[in-house]
Amino acid sequence: MDLPSQAHVLVVLLTCVVLVCRAQERDYTVKEEQPENIRIGNLRKDLDLNLDPNIRLSSPLQFKPVYKTGDVPLVRVEANTGEIFTTNHRIDREKLCSGVFAEKRCYYEIEVAVLPDEIFRLVKIRFLIEDVNDNAPLFQSTVINISIPENTAINTRYPVPSAFDPDVGINGIQHYELVKSVSEFGLDIIETPEGDKWPQLIVQQNLDREQKDTFVMKIKVEDDTELEVSVPENAPMGTSVAQLHASDADLGSNAQIHFAFSNQISASTKRHFSIDSSTGLITVRQSLDREVTPVHKLIVLASDGSSTPSRATVIVNVTDVNDNVPSIDTRYIINLVNGTVLLSENAPLNTKIALITVTDKDADLFGKVACYTEHDVPFRLKPVFNDQFLLETAAPLDYETTREYAIKIVASDRGTPPLNTSAMVLIKIKDENDNAPIFPQPEIQLSIPENNDPSTQLIKISATDADSGHNAEIIYTLGPDAPDGFNVDRRSGILSVGKRLDREKQERYSFTVIARDNGSASLQSNVTVRLIVQDLNDNNPAFTHPEYNFYVPENLPLYGTVGLITVTDADAGDNSVITLSVLNGKDNFIIDPQTGVIKPNITFDREQQSSYTFMVKAVDAGQPPSSSYAKVTINVVDVNDNRPVFVIPSSNYSYDLVRTTITPGAVVTRVFAIDNDTGMNAELQYSIISSIIITSRVSPRGLFSIDKATGNITLQEKIVTADQGLHRLVVKVKDLGQPESLHAIALIHLFVNDTVSNATFIQEQLRKSMETPLDRNIGEGEVTPQANGYVIVVIAIIAGTMTVILVIFVTALVRCRQTPRHKVVQKGKQSGEWVSPNQDNRQIKKKKKRKKRSPKSLLLNFVTIDESKPDDSTHEHVNGTLDLPVELEEQTMGKYNWATTPTTFKPDSPDLAKHYKSASPQPTFQIKPETPVAPKKHHVIQELPLDNTFVVGCDSLSKCSSTSSDPYSVSECSCQGGFKTTGQISTRQETSLKPPHYGTLCGTGTARSHRIKINL
Repeated sequence: MDLPSQAHVLVVLLTCVVLVCRAQERDYTVKEEQPENIRIGNLRKDLDLNLDPNIRLSSPLQFKPVYKTGDVPLVRVEANTGEIFTTNHRIDREKLCSGVFAEKRCYYEIEVAVLPDEIFRLVKIRFLIEDVNDNAPLFQSTVINISIPENTAINTRYPVPSAFDPDVGINGIQHYELVKSVSEFGLDIIETPEGDKWPQLIVQQNLDREQKDTFVMKIKVEDDTELEVSVPENAPMGTSVAQLHASDADLGSNAQIHFAFSNQISASTKRHFSIDSSTGLITVRQSLDREVTPVHKLIVLASDGSSTPSRATVIVNVTDVNDNVPSIDTRYIINLVNGTVLLSENAPLNTKIALITVTDKDADLFGKVACYTEHDVPFRLKPVFNDQFLLETAAPLDYETTREYAIKIVASDRGTPPLNTSAMVLIKIKDENDNAPIFPQPEIQLSIPENNDPSTQLIKISATDADSGHNAEIIYTLGPDAPDGFNVDRRSGILSVGKRLDREKQERYSFTVIARDNGSASLQSNVTVRLIVQDLNDNNPAFTHPEYNFYVPENLPLYGTVGLITVTDADAGDNSVITLSVLNGKDNFIIDPQTGVIKPNITFDREQQSSYTFMVKAVDAGQPPSSSYAKVTINVVDVNDNRPVFVIPSSNYSYDLVRTTITPGAVVTRVFAIDNDTGMNAELQYSIISSIIITSRVSPRGLFSIDKATGNITLQEKIVTADQGLHRLVVKVKDLGQPESLHAIALIHLFVNDTVSNATFIQEQLRKSMETPLDRNIGEGEVTPQANGYVIVVIAIIAGTMTVILVIFVTALVRCRQTPRHKVVQKGKQSGEWVSPNQDNRQIKKKKKRKKRSPKSLLLNFVTIDESKPDDSTHEHVNGTLDLPVELEEQTMGKYNWATTPTTFKPDSPDLAKHYKSASPQPTFQIKPETPVAPKKHHVIQELPLDNTFVVGCDSLSKCSSTSSDPYSVSECSCQGGFKTTGQISTRQETSLKPPHYGTLCGTGTARSHRIKINL
């Protein structure tokens, strides 16, 4: 059975065993002389070859016997099933094992390769040949003549030459017997320890030749002596082997002993040895060869001339000398083609090529053979059995590097000196398409100016292939990512562009060119082509919009950012470098020539000019340069920078008479404010945030309400007696500006009575209202005479003197708890001053005593007015100081800067500074003369004397002056950074009492100057 020429051998994995080439042995027993196709066994079943389903086989499972060249196969192995059968060449045990003397067991051996490569293994099969009785015993001669004297005594024994039977065991000679029964002779069989049977003829009766002279007899065997000696196979002729001695009790000539070889020894043994008939010395007669006959068995007969010679057996062991060169037997697993192994360069590692068997006829160390390959080749010899090796690939093969190998296999024994031999194995490597085309570089960089002519050749692309023949023929094609308009010649590799390129549409092209060989299983590689389109100045600068509209707040600072003009140029390099400039409007605006940022060169005032328009020019740096234009419009947007200003009422000292007969729902008065902003910044809402009855020192019952849109104050309920007196309403107006609403506060006094009978009393109540904080009732802390008397009577009756002491103790305790907070505030301030007005000391003391009893829970404090008398007797210089509670002071420290502002008081103005200073339960915070930020989180109360209009929330306190001697006429207050609105404001009816003056607070964006009272 032949294996196809393309088969290869591979070390594989067999049934959960790691990848190892394993050698196995398997023994079978077969009887000799069996006819053809007798089944001996199943190799696949007996080896338990269960294939791993995860292993993919390149070809079906196959069993291939590996025979030595010239051997006659005695068994047949089915390639597909592994079943073993006998062949038409019958097994003859006697012929197969004839060379081994006294061999009891006879074996026949073959090697079987299990294929394909993925599951390769080599199996040695030994067949034990059982003997059959196919040989009849044979004598050396058909007639054995034995002469016996007729006067021979009874029981005399005569040895008979043994018969020879090639069969063994029970098939060998078992016994002898006489063919014809005669009374004169008997047969005795002597069996030696080695199992040999020697026949002996016994004389049982007296013989008489005259009566009968011929008898037929069998073999007679007697006990013999065995001697074992050793002789080197290179012993020269005449070398002594053994010296035999025999003795005889007879005398004279009967005692002379003669030695001779028995005719039972083989002729070959007789040729190699001789024996001296007189001395019994055995010598070498002919050169010995252990490899031919390692053991000789000599049967020596010693006879004194009598009828019964003695026997001795001499076993001669021929010892080995290193006289044989090792032999190499090569059995190819891959079939030869013209005496050469044809092996693909893609053959995997461990591909089996041939089974190498080395033998040496010598024995022991002389017969131990080492086998190896000369030179450095990608092949190796892997031992599988004793003296058997597999020639297999040890490294990848490459046709392009080496196309053929002449492997010299050397076998050397261990003799001294060693003997060796060699054999050649020729291997030709078959080229496979295992090399893809190779480009000299992985990437090709190209450039071409835009607006090129069609069919422009770019470059000649070339690749090489290390294979040969069709495997090295290269075809060029464009990759799937190649854009339209590019072409490559299939044979020459010339790359061209068939269209006009526009850099502005696409500046870079990146695609692949594929080189594919013409092999049966073609291989390919690719190179990346990167094409850069060079720019020409064929595009004008382009604005993102033909016209730009920007909206900026009117409070945008000088050189603040108005907006950004974006212009692009589709060209590249210097052709895309753009410079911007303002054509008209250079006095008002500037533009960054590179970034396009527009900044104002002026400050905006929406009320003066609400928009600006100019042109911008863009020029690139190309040659020649290109340009374009765009229109820019800047719109000024209003910001909420003006607080509402109360027009009605014109003064916080004014009041309106509300008669008790007015019906609910009637409008008793109205407030009105204006805001110089626009839009939602000028939308106003009114609300009453607090109200008290000054006269009765009680809070009203919600008698009045205000319309948040119109400012109309209406009577909600019918007036009762308890409602009579002076009512103070705190009215707040706020705009709806974003992100923060601005507001102002005014005091509305309503005198509920039928008539104004006591104007002085009303003015006194107005004064008390102005002196009273917005969160306290007038006269708080005071006790009327009636109440005082009642309290004294109650105290005297209930607690007496102990109650007074208890009150004093509690008061002292509370005051002590406030002291640490005052110290903390004082310590955190850079400077704090108390400013004392220049007024009568008794009035100061009187007011201080009343204010010390103010409630300690008061959250808001007041502006303290410090009065100093200038040279001008008609004006009083006043410094304002803010009294902040600890909570508000800690929140506003470092956040607000206030500046004191001198003002002018009427000559009859009361000393309010002294009152506010003494009434303040918390330390004061010194106003510093710095430009402030508009105050937040504070209530600013608008004081509205007859000659002032009220605006709150100014950013700074500015110097203001009264220009009129009439305390009820309108005056102007100039504020730094603000603007003025002139005009007369109508006032309500006032009493003849001249109201006191307060500090004037002016700020940015106010329309008029005002005198105010501030609660923080």
